[in-house]
Amino acid sequence: MTAQAPIQFDRVSGVLEGANAWERLAAVALTLGSKVGANFSHRGYNLCANLLRKALTERGIQVRLNPDAVFEFPYGDGYWSKLLNRNFSYENELELLFRDSADIDYTLLDCGANYGYWSVLVSSKPFGSHKAIAIEPSGQNYPKLANNAKINGNRFEVLKCAIGSARGTARLSGTKHEAFSIAGDQSGGEEVPVLALDNLLDDGKIAANGKYLIKLDVEGVEIEAMKGGARLMQGDSVLLCEEHGNDARHTVSRYILEQTPLTLIVFDPRSNRLETVTELSILDRIKVSTHVGYNVFGTASAFWLDRINALNAKAARRAQ
Repeated sequence: MTAQAPIQFDRVSGVLEGANAWERLAAVALTLGSKVGANFSHRGYNLCANLLRKALTERGIQVRLNPDAVFEFPYGDGYWSKLLNRNFSYENELELLFRDSADIDYTLLDCGANYGYWSVLVSSKPFGSHKAIAIEPSGQNYPKLANNAKINGNRFEVLKCAIGSARGTARLSGTKHEAFSIAGDQSGGEEVPVLALDNLLDDGKIAANGKYLIKLDVEGVEIEAMKGGARLMQGDSVLLCEEHGNDARHTVSRYILEQTPLTLIVFDPRSNRLETVTELSILDRIKVSTHVGYNVFGTASAFWLDRINALNAKAARRAQ
């Protein structure tokens, strides 16, 4: 049986096309659920959306993020359906940096790319049409990532592997597509190849003298991944790492601050600035939800530190 064409949704105009009456009703429910859930950091939203999805015919939805970016995922997916809520912003602090860096000649290394949201956006014209390498180990997720590259003109590269401390293999496991991991129990799951970030230099995928923004969403293997990217971190690179809300010890940030030469930076909603972190106690205040992730930045690059200072200056001027 031929699969149905994807539903189309434009985030700018709010127009939904190609959906039947039941799918339109589901869109209303998914949107309203996100608007209400935003008051509680979307706690419970994924579960409710995934239950609703079981009542829907299996079908994709293509969300137009901007005039030059289309992102497809299964209709009703609990993690990504928040995009139907046009007021929802996904990882604000990353978008802030990516938008401000549109004029810089950099490459995005999208590690743990999932379906490729950030690779789709960063390679689009409003974000500067940057080169991106989207890296995803999951045999379940990778075809969806490759499809998003295809429907956006194959303008970013895709690699099927995990990121770790050294080249090798590992077992990938998990029950949620957004949280597959090679950490923990290695007895089951899918066998996947592993690359270190510095192997991208060794293999000629990237140049040592380039500028890089490295999104590291690798579900518990962030520290191992940093160890495997020591050479890359010495250059003009910024690590964008997820710090889990339920980690009261701030393990990733603690490692960056205490065990690396990188400057640790976090977006502080109170000041609307990217603040340099010298005391981890600031994260006690910022990490208000235990079930979501927060992004912290690490860099040893004078170039990127200057850009972040300039970005903060712009924010200060807008606030006046």
